[in-house]
Amino acid sequence: MGANHAHPPSSRRTVMAGLAVLVPLAIITLAGLLWLWPGGTVSTGTAQSSVQRVTGTITGVTLKKCPAAPDGAPQPDPATCGNADVRVEGGQSVTLRLPSGPGAQHFAAGDDVILLRDADGHHQISDHDRSTPLWLFGAAFALAVIAFGRWRGVTALVGLAVTFVLLLTFVIPGILEGEPPLLVAIVGASAIMLLVLYLTHGFSLATSMAVLGTLASLALTGLLSYGALGFARLNGITDDSALALDMSLKIDTQGLLLASIIIGALGVLDDVTVTQAVTVAELAHANPSYGFARLYRAAGRIGRAHIASVINTIILAYAGASLPLLLLFSIGRQPLGEVLTTPVIAQEIVRSIVGTLGLIAAVPITTALAALTASRHHPEEDAREPAARREAQESFFTPHAHQHDPVPRPYERPAEGERPARHRRRSRT
Repeated sequence: MGANHAHPPSSRRTVMAGLAVLVPLAIITLAGLLWLWPGGTVSTGTAQSSVQRVTGTITGVTLKKCPAAPDGAPQPDPATCGNADVRVEGGQSVTLRLPSGPGAQHFAAGDDVILLRDADGHHQISDHDRSTPLWLFGAAFALAVIAFGRWRGVTALVGLAVTFVLLLTFVIPGILEGEPPLLVAIVGASAIMLLVLYLTHGFSLATSMAVLGTLASLALTGLLSYGALGFARLNGITDDSALALDMSLKIDTQGLLLASIIIGALGVLDDVTVTQAVTVAELAHANPSYGFARLYRAAGRIGRAHIASVINTIILAYAGASLPLLLLFSIGRQPLGEVLTTPVIAQEIVRSIVGTLGLIAAVPITTALAALTASRHHPEEDAREPAARREAQESFFTPHAHQHDPVPRPYERPAEGERPARHRRRSRT
């Protein structure tokens, strides 16, 4: 029984406190899923289109001279002027005009294409058929994940499938049915967080602390987003898609923006919180004598390095997604102040800032929770460690009753003709 003895009651209290939050959270999330689950009665307000999508294969391309373009209009691409012979699924062969509008793609013999067929049976080339390449990419991705992660990789893929199922069957249909987007996003994010984290990382204290840290950081991100959007006067309408949703479906576009921020932040928060929780667990396993303070400091240093790289990743991701828009602003030679205050750029700035603040908060919150459960003794014992270490060092040089030479003597060079002390015969007492 010394300074490094364990204190099970403290650990049990921490575990019980975590369960007191996790169990009600799981119950509330399940109730929210049942209450908000879409019933399949989405009303778009538009008639069902009679155009069908079919697949086909181009068997030959015949290029022709492009017609002259009007003055001031862009010249058409010579590779898009002409006809293509297409074999439609089912064996029918048709000759169709190549798409030649702005941004038209290039087609060649052997390409698999998507065709649009109207009610009269007329076809039109729409796009390349990318189903086969996408399936190959997906198979390569799955094999790489399983080869590296083994069973953990399998559970990660199952968690990814669960995320897609919840997004496609609950979040998107629920918003289209007219449910509040923010509420749907909160319930959907909670369900994804609970199912995916426990499914991928197993039922453990580290996973539970990651869930609690994610929950706290996600709540903080939501509050900051709500206040920031109101303060910046952003309503979520920045492009034609948001405007069409607002006019046709009467969707709360500001709530939709909040929902997108929460769901987007969840993916990055999972990475940070799981990393911190696992880091603390590994440090505690490698150094069983570490208490709360030492675990928190060691894992905090790792978390700061992680956050520094994640922040750069977020900014680069947003810059890459908005690169065409940034190029348009650059061509227009607008002042930087005007560019930053446009709704589309201001929205991305607010999204980046509140998401980053949530990530920064996730590190100390998750690290503290994980250190409380992983430490072997009370946090206040770490404050006594330096004094205890000094006392132990002093006791090492303290004379003891059974020692003949209580104080270490300096080395003395023997006189000439005298044997060194280690060769002298000790006198018997």
